[in-house]
Amino acid sequence: MKPSNYFRLTLTGMLRSATNMPPTRQLVELQKQIPTLYGLLSANACALAATHYPFAPPALTLGLPGALIVVCLTRGLQWWRLRPETLSAAQATRQLRRTSVLTAIFSVAFVSWAMALNVYGGPYEQGHVAIFVAITVIACIFCLTHLPIAAFLVTGIVMSVFLFCCIASGNPVFLAIAVNTTFVTAVMMRVLSNNYRAFVQLVASQAEASRLSEENARLAHTDSLTGLPNRRYFFLRLDEAIRDSTSSDTRFALAIFDLDRFKPINDTYGHNVGDRVLAETGRRLAAFARVGVIVTRLGGDEFGVLVLSPGSPEEIIAFCDGICAALQKPILLGDIRVITGCSGGLAKFPRAGREADELFDRADYALYHSKEHRRGMTTLFSQEHEDAIRAERAVEAALRTADLAAETEMHYQPILDTETGEIALVEGLARWTSPTLGRIPPDRFIAAAERCGMIHAMTLLLLRKALADCARLPPDIGLSFNLSAHDLASPETMVAILAAVTESGLNPRRLTMELTETALMRDFDQAKAAINALRALGIKIALDDFGTGYSSLGYVHRLPLDKIKIDRSFMADIDTDRGCSLVSTILDLCQNLGLDGIAEGVETFDQLEAAHRHGCRYIQGYLIGKPMPVADLLRTLHSPSASTQRLPVHAMAR
Repeated sequence: MKPSNYFRLTLTGMLRSATNMPPTRQLVELQKQIPTLYGLLSANACALAATHYPFAPPALTLGLPGALIVVCLTRGLQWWRLRPETLSAAQATRQLRRTSVLTAIFSVAFVSWAMALNVYGGPYEQGHVAIFVAITVIACIFCLTHLPIAAFLVTGIVMSVFLFCCIASGNPVFLAIAVNTTFVTAVMMRVLSNNYRAFVQLVASQAEASRLSEENARLAHTDSLTGLPNRRYFFLRLDEAIRDSTSSDTRFALAIFDLDRFKPINDTYGHNVGDRVLAETGRRLAAFARVGVIVTRLGGDEFGVLVLSPGSPEEIIAFCDGICAALQKPILLGDIRVITGCSGGLAKFPRAGREADELFDRADYALYHSKEHRRGMTTLFSQEHEDAIRAERAVEAALRTADLAAETEMHYQPILDTETGEIALVEGLARWTSPTLGRIPPDRFIAAAERCGMIHAMTLLLLRKALADCARLPPDIGLSFNLSAHDLASPETMVAILAAVTESGLNPRRLTMELTETALMRDFDQAKAAINALRALGIKIALDDFGTGYSSLGYVHRLPLDKIKIDRSFMADIDTDRGCSLVSTILDLCQNLGLDGIAEGVETFDQLEAAHRHGCRYIQGYLIGKPMPVADLLRTLHSPSASTQRLPVHAMAR
């Protein structure tokens, strides 16, 4: 290949590569070399001027080189002070073009000056000119590697003038020097070309790696179902918000939202519909995202929102209630129309806490409070909630160090059979008296036992006590015992419960295990397996607090139940038309399915008569008897006046 063709193809390839090179990156690399290049040119110019000073005019040894050196040092200082990272792509491109133009000008100036000096002095001085030209070209090739256009301009201009002058001199030595320098320059340009291509490929691979890294980071921080940022991103931004707010003494708010009826929808219509509900929920939530508001999906049907400029408590609560209202609107999925509902919990920094986990737990506690007391609304974590948390922690601490075998006992509330007027069974209710905290309500210490992982051991302890007490009761009186959702979800605990019943020697048919909808919703398949195992032993199953959940009919239909306990809230309203209709509907359901209905919370004769009139056979409440220790229960059952204390059949039929 001819040298001219080689240079043409090489230059074409470099021009093509340069179009893909980020100009700012080129400037960064050039800044490392160009000040050095200007320094080298200045030093070489001084040396060449010094060797020709005795022979050439002062204008060529002092004036012209002095001007060139001043310009070189000025440009070198400008490059040294340049900050490429502050320039835009357009500004960087203009800087590169300016450098290429100035390179051409400098090349013409220096080679013209060198050739002008070449006519003065002897062979040594002329040889110095040749060395100056060669060194200049080599230095420019190395220092302008990351701007190949400028390197080619220097090489082309300098070598063209140098070759012309050497050929015109007719001196075979200078001609040989010119040819040698040309081939060396060609080899170096080939090296420059290869290095620049490698540099371009390196930059491209780094850019691709950066793009992939950013894409991976985006995917790692994005929930694939809803398209919202995920839990990892939520806590990342939460940590940033804590740092920023701590340093600037500002406030922000953390909110957690949970769909109220998502699991029944998922169980009823399947996971495909459930996913579509979550996707639509994410779309609605995304409408609330804006500057200062970060919306994320934390997992399942739980979503998190960070409000970096929350405003007043009233404003932030109104904003969160707006989210709840948006998520409570019906969702249409083809022929399916579902309403999920949504409740929220809100915590403000720093009042609710200064650590991420602390803030999240406070918001989660407020969410739990909303679901229990203000479903469909948002609750702001307050000092009242903080006091409740401290009280719960005190219960947990006392529970961990308690001698439960000595400190707990079972009380029993009788359940009356209205057909016979006799006590048919008793419900065992746990009682705990702490030496430090005193009498703790069952709902508090049971919840504490569930939180700290002690519920399984407590259930087995209380069940054994209840089984031992039941053995002292007349054989026609059964025992009803409550199981926790955690118990039902634990195969190991269920095996231990069955073993305890077998070891007690009590007839399993006297036992009824009460389950709540919460227990069934926790893991329906495991709950069904546990129920089948209990019934296989002869134990009856009762669904407690019926009607307070969202999918009771589905569970009644799908599970082998024996009894349904009507929640006390319905009995309190039985004197109203609505309450009467609800109780009547539930009892009709029990009759149609062959289940026993048990009315809880009966406290007046009117409630008793209304329940009996609608066909409820079993009655439980303070009118029948309050919970009592087994000794008091035995005295009541064996008392000669027990028959007068029980309600006769004719009294209920009047």
